[in-house]
Amino acid sequence: MANHIQHVVVPGTFDPVTLGHVDVINRARHLFPKVTVAVAESRSKRGVGTTFTLEERVEMLVKALDEEGVSELGGIRVLPFSGLLVDFCREQGAGGVVKGLRAMTDFEYELQQADLNAHLAPDLESVFVMSNPGFGYVSSSVVRELASLGGDVSTLVSPNVKQRLKERYASMD
Repeated sequence: MANHIQHVVVPGTFDPVTLGHVDVINRARHLFPKVTVAVAESRSKRGVGTTFTLEERVEMLVKALDEEGVSELGGIRVLPFSGLLVDFCREQGAGGVVKGLRAMTDFEYELQQADLNAHLAPDLESVFVMSNPGFGYVSSSVVRELASLGGDVSTLVSPNVKQRLKERYASMD
């Protein structure tokens, strides 16, 4: 009889967490009994640091899950991590990694990552969840750019993240 995956990791930088991320986490929790959201340190994502510190990103994510009612499902925890994702998954006892996909460009990148993870940890499954069409255009970088230009991000992020973005970009004026 096949083993069923009981615990998955949803990794990301979450800089900041968007409602698209929350949707993927929510859907992962409906598919698996236990979900660990792994907030990556990512010191040099795309050659630059993150906008928010690791601690800020963890805090915003926890609050966003509460604000959007996802925490009420139970079985979800949010943890920071650095290093290799496969090592983190082993440490947490997770049998799979869940990633959201918005477009073909996401698929190409995530497939490379999944192939590398399969090489490093053949027992770790990769599960891809298609984006809710309402969030297909939402990314952390789009949210940051829109917020930095004074645009309304209230339909893209939870209230706590909207406030943190407002504070962050107001202090840069």
